[in-house]
Order: sequence, then structure tokens, then C-alpha cells
Amino acid sequence: MTDVVAVLDCGSNSTRLLLASASRGVLRREMRITRLSQGVDASGTLAAPALARSYAVLDEYRGFMDEAGAQRGLLVATSAVRDASNGEEFLLEARRISGVDSEILSGTQEATYSYAGATVGLEPSGATTVILDIGGGSTEMAMVRDGALVSYSMQLGCVRVTERALGRGVVTPASEAAARAMIESELDLAFSAVPAFAQVAPNVRLVGLAGTVSTLAALDAGLATYDRAAVHHRHLSRRTVERWRDQLGAETPEVRLTHPGMVPGREDVLAAGLHILDAVMARFGVEELLSSENDILDGIAASLLRGDRA
Repeated sequence: MTDVVAVLDCGSNSTRLLLASASRGVLRREMRITRLSQGVDASGTLAAPALARSYAVLDEYRGFMDEAGAQRGLLVATSAVRDASNGEEFLLEARRISGVDSEILSGTQEATYSYAGATVGLEPSGATTVILDIGGGSTEMAMVRDGALVSYSMQLGCVRVTERALGRGVVTPASEAAARAMIESELDLAFSAVPAFAQVAPNVRLVGLAGTVSTLAALDAGLATYDRAAVHHRHLSRRTVERWRDQLGAETPEVRLTHPGMVPGREDVLAAGLHILDAVMARFGVEELLSSENDILDGIAASLLRGDRA
């Protein structure tokens, strides 16, 4: 009997797969931009084209799972599906295609698994480690305080901020002001709900994960092709965040795609993600970020391999 497990993450902007084994480690990682959250913020419904894109990718992933002999797994959905009136319908079809259990994670569950995954392999630090997971529809922050995990899930994400405020093209002063106001309002809620965030600042080691940070790291490294070793645990300064935020904001999505490291499908939403990232760094008073390619997928896979989940 194989010990391979599969984790599928149906996020707001991408659909991802991790195949892992207790004896052989990570066997495969896959990511496809599916933009499941297309229009959800305005309509409250998962759109038919977005569903079709996601189902096609899940069918492809099922083939990879069969090749690897994965007999156990979990499919998780996050912000877009939480917010959609037809989220449960999507989950049923996703379960049928993937052949594994599926569930919608709460913001707290997202943060818990993301923290577990992102902190694997980190060197000890005298600072408090805070993980920042910028998704398409939501953004999670989490840390351990007095031996317990504390977290907050903000209604912020690169797709949500793009659709509601910043826009997909060249950023205007008006759209930038609207995006900043939206982000600051959510940060006010987060720091009010979790006073410990303010109490640890600025003695914080901020660890960023997911597409916005991963793409920023690739842009900073000038990668024409993905190289995990070049982006995992890469140090990124706030100045770098601001430079790319402003440069991409002044460009059209077509021009943004010409930069080595830009991932097709992120060119229209990355500027919004960088606005979120810069605002969080400012709120914590930190000038550096550590990128992590380990994330929620790794946290869930570890749980499956330990037998925490059937």
C-alpha cells in the first residue's frame, strides 16, 4: 500500500496540487491559474467559466494522483467558495472529480495550516514569527503567542482588491487611494481583534507565502523559469516591495508580463497584492520579509501523513 497523499487547494486565484510521501518527501507540486473568484465579490456566485477552468484542472490533477498512486487526500476550498452561494455545489463536483474528501476551510483553519507549513525548516529567531498568506480573496496573519496560535483572516486579497478598488490596468491616483483605504480599514479590524499583533511589533520576523510573495521573489531574482531554490527563504526588503508595486502600477498588464519572473495570470492582480504586502509591513514596522514556498499545502500534507486526518 502506497503512503502517498494528495492535497488540492482550490484558491481564489489558483488551483494547486501537492503529492507527498512520508518516506520520499514531496513528490510533485503543480499550480494553475484558474481565477475561481472571478466576479464573486460583486455577484456572490462562482461564475460558469471559472467553474469550468477549475474542474478541468482538477481532472488533470486526478491523473497525476493516479500516476503517483495517491490513495488518500484532501481537497480544500477557501475564500471564493466560502463567499459564494453555490459553493457547496462546487465542492460536490470537485469531490467527484478528485475522488478525495473536500471541505471549505475557515479563515482560522487556513491560518493554522499555513503557519504549520511555512514554519517548517525555519531557523530559530529571537523575533516573533508572523506568517502572512496573501490569497486572492482573503489574507491570513498568524503567530504563536504564549504557546497558542493566534490568527486573523482579513477580507483582503489580490483579486478582491483589484476588482473592488485598484483595477486591472494602469493604477490611477483615485484607484490607489481607494485600495489603500480598503486595506487600512481591514488592517484596523485585524489589529483591533488581535491586540497581540501590535504588542510584538516591530520585533517580528515576517514570513510571506502564496502567489503574491512567490511572484515578487521571482521578479526580484529575475527568473525566466521557476527555481524553487532561488525564491524559497529569499529575503525581500520593503524597498523592493515598494519599487515593484509602483513600477507594475504604472504599467499595463501586457507590459507587466514581459518581466522575467512574472507568472501569467498574476499580471493583472499582483499590484494589488503588493499594496497589501507593503501595508502589512508598515503596520508591523518591519523592513524585511522572508519568502516561503512552503505553505498551507505542506501543513495539510503533514497532518495527513501524521494520521491526524483519515
